[in-house]
Amino acid sequence: MGISRSGLYYQPKGHSDEDLMLMKLIDRQYLATPFYGARKIAVELKKQRGFAVNRKRVRRLMQRMGIRAVYRRPRTTKPAPGHKIYPYLLRDLKITRPNQVWAADITYIPMARGFLYLVTIIDWYSRYVISWRLSNTLDADFCVAALEEALSKGNPEIFNTDQGSQFTGETFTGLLKEHGVRISMDGKGSYNDNLFIERLWRTVKYEEVYLKAYEDGHEARISLGEYLHFL
Repeated sequence: MGISRSGLYYQPKGHSDEDLMLMKLIDRQYLATPFYGARKIAVELKKQRGFAVNRKRVRRLMQRMGIRAVYRRPRTTKPAPGHKIYPYLLRDLKITRPNQVWAADITYIPMARGFLYLVTIIDWYSRYVISWRLSNTLDADFCVAALEEALSKGNPEIFNTDQGSQFTGETFTGLLKEHGVRISMDGKGSYNDNLFIERLWRTVKYEEVYLKAYEDGHEARISLGEYLHFL
């Protein structure tokens, strides 16, 4: 049926209730200040919430969540071993029509007793969500599944992502090449390169995710599906 098992079932990851609560708070703070690293987030958690948590713990949880601080200027970084990094093609490009540029990104989705990862593919011109998938791991499979669905509906001229290993792997980039799509990748940690999809995350989380506490992956998939269709 083209549905990932990890998109339907959540397997507990062994995190304590306190860790899960901290991850939810980190997610909210990160959404408000994505340029904050572990040290500043730890300070904010202590100042606003009274949690005396050290930066090492915050850093560990951020790594588990798949998030990192972004900055107003790109930083250079080493790609995953064997993964090619493509240049950023959207600087000064005027977006004037549908299917000119698509973009993909991953975000953390808290639940009542755990968490999932959400990937979406959107059209930059219309802001339309073309496809999406949920997963309980950061493996590339759910991103590839979302891309396969999106490409079954049409082809963009350019496809933009960050430099995450899910998007730089040969399976993902190979699919784009097969369909004649030009590949674009953000500068590592760049603040402005993917603002449209960052705005989508704010909308999804404040209007849907933070208002609910999904019991499991099945409930999350149904509720998010209804909301993303509504968008």
